Amino acid sequence: MKRVVDVALGTRSYPITIAAGLLDDADVIRSCVGGHHVLIVSNEVVAPLALERVRTALAGRAVSCLVLPDGEVHKSLASADRLFTALAKSGASRDATVIALGGGVVGDLAGFAAALWMRGVSLVQIPTTLLAMVDSSVGGKTAVNLSQGKNLVGAFHQPRAVLIDPLLLATLPKRELRAGLAEVVKYGAIGDGAFFSWLEHHAEALLTLRPDSTAEAIERSVRHKAGVVARDEREDGERALLNFGHTFGHAIEALGAYRGLNHGEAVAVGMILAAELSARIGMAASADYNRLNDLLARLGLPTRIPPGQAASQLLDAMRLDKKALSGELRLVLWRGIGQAELVAAVPEAKILETLRAGGAS
Repeated sequence: MKRVVDVALGTRSYPITIAAGLLDDADVIRSCVGGHHVLIVSNEVVAPLALERVRTALAGRAVSCLVLPDGEVHKSLASADRLFTALAKSGASRDATVIALGGGVVGDLAGFAAALWMRGVSLVQIPTTLLAMVDSSVGGKTAVNLSQGKNLVGAFHQPRAVLIDPLLLATLPKRELRAGLAEVVKYGAIGDGAFFSWLEHHAEALLTLRPDSTAEAIERSVRHKAGVVARDEREDGERALLNFGHTFGHAIEALGAYRGLNHGEAVAVGMILAAELSARIGMAASADYNRLNDLLARLGLPTRIPPGQAASQLLDAMRLDKKALSGELRLVLWRGIGQAELVAAVPEAKILETLRAGGAS
């Protein structure tokens, strides 16, 4: 069954199509590409599984391919320079299309290059991980990391289409599948208590990739995000809530030099820290913290800060978060499941207490 979710942005609206076998639907893939030049960006893990299938669908176009090393550490300005060089060598003009075939790192890098090449060319997202399917491929955020922090250099650049084939999830290592489920849980945690309850009842089905449950979880997640993006494309308000757990999580990733916990795992820990902090300052009941902790544990996700990370260093990294204004840290906290909000002026002593209670030194 084909499911379509529209991101309503006026003349820049685009569809998110979810269907098993979509990667082999040449007509759909061709319909997303307007010009002659195409650059397919992938990585060394995904390319052997899927690159030729997309290239075959685009027979007759001038198709170039760039295969990058795998890993968050490669989401860098150096990798972006490789994309710009590939576009230049292919003779890509303003009607070119960049296709991101991979997970969040590939999607962010390809989107970043598409946003900047000749001041913006078309982008098609074909996410291959659950995390990318339900989060990073939707909404137009593109970025690269610096040593000082994650996603500090970037641009908003909406794709022309997002093509999601759930069959690709069968190729994922279990760790990557679980990482994506952290972002799925986030949608229930921030604004949909009924979805959170549904996840509690379907956790095992999602871990075993039961097709009906998997497709339902993907659709409900992207429908939530599409609605938020349509109402707040540039993150002036509501969209910031999608970063529940991310301020803590990004700091954990940065201190691990992007070689420790992966993004979804760090977000899982970050959500626990946000829920713990919310309880610590009297915003939320501990019972909701316990439900979140139990669900993440059932999904095989970490809930503690990795050993060796210092609370003071994590707080310093958190101060570089993009939600900070005039040097003041703002955090997405909650009043319980489904009730997130952006909170300013949280006492740093309480943040440090929470970090230490969560495992930081």
